[in-house]
Amino acid sequence: MSARDFSRAEVLTEGRRMRRAVKWTLLAGVTVVVTAGIATPSTATPPSALTNVPLARGADTSRGTIPLQFGTDVVMAQITVQPGGSAGWHSHPGGAIVVVQQGALTVYSPDAGRCTVTTYSAGQAFIERPGEVDNVLNTGTVPYVLYVTFPRVPTGGSARTDESDPGTCPGV
Repeated sequence: MSARDFSRAEVLTEGRRMRRAVKWTLLAGVTVVVTAGIATPSTATPPSALTNVPLARGADTSRGTIPLQFGTDVVMAQITVQPGGSAGWHSHPGGAIVVVQQGALTVYSPDAGRCTVTTYSAGQAFIERPGEVDNVLNTGTVPYVLYVTFPRVPTGGSARTDESDPGTCPGV
């Protein structure tokens, strides 16, 4: 095979590669166009006579989780506590997802015989696990406002269970 023939063979091989690449590019383009048509249904309609008012948003700063359960109630509440006020020792049967809208609150929790103290402020969120006992105080100078979702509330039952002072946080 001469150098001239070798060059011609290389050119033919490169030409085949280019044609294959063009075919795959065109096929990919057609796939994208078809997929885009499917992903955006022409029957979609905008909402009508609907108002959505976000009440609160906060970044989750806890490590809690709450499993949901079919057939139980989900309760939402706005809770406001004035300076010096307290939630009292309590728990929630299905837990709680809490967003702090305004102010700051201090959560006191018994933890393996000792008192754990955590403070949350406006813009933060946290989760209380089902049955977790705590007392929440407003040690600040302005009311704290919480938006709370209580999942897994027994049907028609209370989202809160009053609890006895566990004795691990003296003076609270």
